[in-house]
Parts: sequence; structure tokens; C-alpha cells
Amino acid sequence: MSRITAHITRHLLLATALSFAVLGTALADDPVRRTDLTPKDLKRVEKVTSPTTDFSKPEPFELMQGGAATSTHPVNGDAFSHFSANITFSEEEEFKLGNALFRKFWVSSPSSTQASDGLGPLFNARACQSCHLKDGRGHPPEGAADATSMFLRLARPARTDEERQAVAELAAVNFPDPTYGGQLQDLAVPGIAAEGRMKITYTEETVTLAGGETVSLRKPTYAITDLAYGPLAPETTLSPRIANPMVGMGLIQAITDADILARADPQDRDGDGISGRAARARDHRTGELKLGRFGWKAQNASVRDQSSSAFKGDLGISTPDAPHPFGDCTQAQEKCLSMPTGVQVRLGDTEAPDPVLDLVTFYSENLALPARRNIDDPTVLKGKSIFYASGCVACHTPKYVTSRKAENKAHRFQLIWPHSDFLLHDMGEGLADGQQVGDAGGQEWRTAPLWGIGLTEVVNGHTFFLHDGRARNLTEAILWHGGEAQASRDSFAALPPDNRKALIAFLESL
Repeated sequence: MSRITAHITRHLLLATALSFAVLGTALADDPVRRTDLTPKDLKRVEKVTSPTTDFSKPEPFELMQGGAATSTHPVNGDAFSHFSANITFSEEEEFKLGNALFRKFWVSSPSSTQASDGLGPLFNARACQSCHLKDGRGHPPEGAADATSMFLRLARPARTDEERQAVAELAAVNFPDPTYGGQLQDLAVPGIAAEGRMKITYTEETVTLAGGETVSLRKPTYAITDLAYGPLAPETTLSPRIANPMVGMGLIQAITDADILARADPQDRDGDGISGRAARARDHRTGELKLGRFGWKAQNASVRDQSSSAFKGDLGISTPDAPHPFGDCTQAQEKCLSMPTGVQVRLGDTEAPDPVLDLVTFYSENLALPARRNIDDPTVLKGKSIFYASGCVACHTPKYVTSRKAENKAHRFQLIWPHSDFLLHDMGEGLADGQQVGDAGGQEWRTAPLWGIGLTEVVNGHTFFLHDGRARNLTEAILWHGGEAQASRDSFAALPPDNRKALIAFLESL
């Protein structure tokens, strides 16, 4: 409980009362309805976002999957790094400044470059771009490659009634390892030891599909070697996470709560076997309870919260929303806590004061989705129809119209195609990490948005998917689906080979 800040505690009761008035209705018979639209606009939105039944041709505006923000630049390795096409000229400057800070390499303290020091003392990367290479998807360490774009979350379950109540009220999302904290850091500044190294062992399992095709799935087992500060607590769980792509985050933020909550069905009242749950998250600045929609377990409500979490956990850099200059150092790591920090009073109270966090957040909110490819190709259209018929759209909701009240004008009232419901789903034992994160249980994951997935190899030079990159291609990723997605996975496995190829072609067009 020592990690629960006084600020959040003060706001806890008020925030819970205010926010459950909204989030609680997701479980009620009368769901939350959009308040940003006129009745006429609401009818238009309902019509345009209803699932298509015509797969003979592309839908209107399907090419521009990020709405007016979509990038139409040539497809190459920089496809995820362009700014939203509809931001203003002055906002382009903010974007470029944010880009520079996103790529900036931080250094240890003390340093002559006082605006860039404060790294660590324990850390996973020296720059945001190190994990989100070219603003794209991370990968597990392969061969001689390092683990910079993948790390291990460390957490133990609640032990006492007080701790269980803290998680229930989201005053804490879980509890860190008492020695190693909430994240294994495999790098450190000079003078102290890194915490340890992630070790992955794979075993292969063969799956036979309709038509006789066989696919080998690799099942990972995780461990930590070279632990520098003693053993982990016996109850500590290891949850691997690769870095998510950065594109479209501001548009995801602009989807109304009502549209996401309307798809929640925690009791599976419609009997379709899909029981998506809305995740709650605490705003890092106010403690207010909001709808979680970012991160593998939807543990963050905003792009800013996602950014401040990464500054603290990945870089060991303090921000106004996470003012911890020692990053993830714990009380058991005394030498870590004795190291100099990068806080410069003349620059602010933290190592990355508001101008830095503001600009990185703006950059992250305005990385544009590339336009779709081959949307009128007969094979892609066939694959789209199979995607729908296989039940994939029960979780991978194709499209939304964003709020008219979105903070940034560029994100307002846009027809977008993320292919996600942004809810938590039980994905079965095969993908379970056994780690609770707030409302998300050990088998639950947020539905991953699919937009941009077809350009992973072009941008990042690999095709590793799922939260830990175990899937080496899209076919393997589908075959790992279980739990609520088991029926769709089985439908895919039972398809004739040509139909499976068509479905993959559709995904590759996103």
C-alpha cells in the first residue's frame, strides 16, 4: 500500500462515484448513448458503422482507414512515421518537436547535457524510439538481437483484504515484486548492476488444418537469469510484452466511451460466447476513473498516461504525471536510490517537465494510419467476407465515427477502421500470463487493433505478433486464439486452404 499515492487516495471516493455513473451503465439494460451528436447525425453514424453485408466491392471510405488523418505517402519503411494529414501547419511544428524528443537519447546523471540527463538508474531503453522502432511493433529477441523492444512485467497478486480492496477500487492495478519492482530492467547506468536478463525457451507444437496443412506453433516459457539483487518473490509472475505500434492512438482516444461500452457484454446476455468487459483506469493526473483503452490489458485511459508510464518504467525518466526520478528502483535497491537524478530546478521539478511530456504526447496522438492497399482485389474482398463469417468482427469491430467533441479538431467526427472493440476478453489458457492488471485477469487481453498490421514486415522487418511475439506470422497468431475466440479460431482452421489464404490477404491489406 505504500505505493498508493495520497493524491489518488484523496480523489478515490469522488472519482469512483462520478465515473461509475458512466462506466456502470455498461452493465445495465439501458446502455450509455452518445451525447455529442444530434439525432440526425446519430442515425447517420449508426448507418455508416453498421456491419456490411455486401462483399462484392469495397465500402465507401474504406481506403482511408484513419479518416481525413490518413497518410497517403508511398508505402516504405517510414509508413508509420508520418503526421496526420489534417493537422494544421502550426501543429506540424509540434509534431516535429515531439518526434525529436521521441527519438532523443537520454543519458545518465550528472551530465553536461542537463536537459537530457536522468536516465534510469535502471532502464530498458535510452529512447522511446528504441522500443517503438520506426513507430512500429516490437519483437522478441531473435538470435543475436537484443530485447530492447520487449520486456517482462513483474507483479504479484494481492495478499490481504486491504490489497484486494485497493485493486477493486483501482487504487493499485497489482503489486510489484518487492525487490525488482514492476518491470525487469536489463540495463543500468554506470556504477550499479542491471537487474537481470530475460530468458525464453520455446517448444514446438504441430497443428493440422483442413486440407492437410500443418503449422508449428512455438510455445514460450519465460525465466530470468543473472538476477543481481537476490531472488524474486515466490508469487511474482512474469508477463512478456512487446511494444505496440504507435499509429492511430489519437483517433482511438477520440472514440466515445459510449461506443465502446455499448459493445460490452460481460454476462454474455446474447449467448454468442463473447463476453467483452470494459476496463477501468485511473487518470494519472487527477485520479479520476475512466475507460481504459491503451496497453495490452487496457490499463491506461489516455495517450498521455501511456506516455508517462513508458517514461517511468522503460527509461527511468520522471514526468509531472509520474514524478519518480529513480524510475522503478525499489527500497531494496539502496544503491539505485543513492544515484544522482536529472532533476534541474531551473528546468522544472521533473526530468521531463510538461513541455517534454506534452510534445511527446502530441506526437504519439498524431502518427497517421497509412491508407489501405488492394481493397478492391477479389481475393481481399473474399477474405473480408470470410473474416466476417468466421465471427472475427465480434471482437475486432471494424469501424467507428469519432466524437464531435474530441480535444483535437483533426480527430473529430472521423470515420475510422481500427478493427477492435477495445474491450477485455478471455483468450484462453494458451495465451494466459497469470497476471492481473487492474480489471484484467490473467487470461484477459484487450482486443488488439488490426489497422496497419499488414505493413509490419515493411516497417519493422519481421512478422512477430501477439503480446509476446510468439506468433511468427498471422496464421500462427490466429491459431493461438482461445477462450472467447476459440470458435473463430476453429472456423479458420476448418477453412479450405484457399479461403485461409484469402483471409490472410485481407489482414495484409489493413
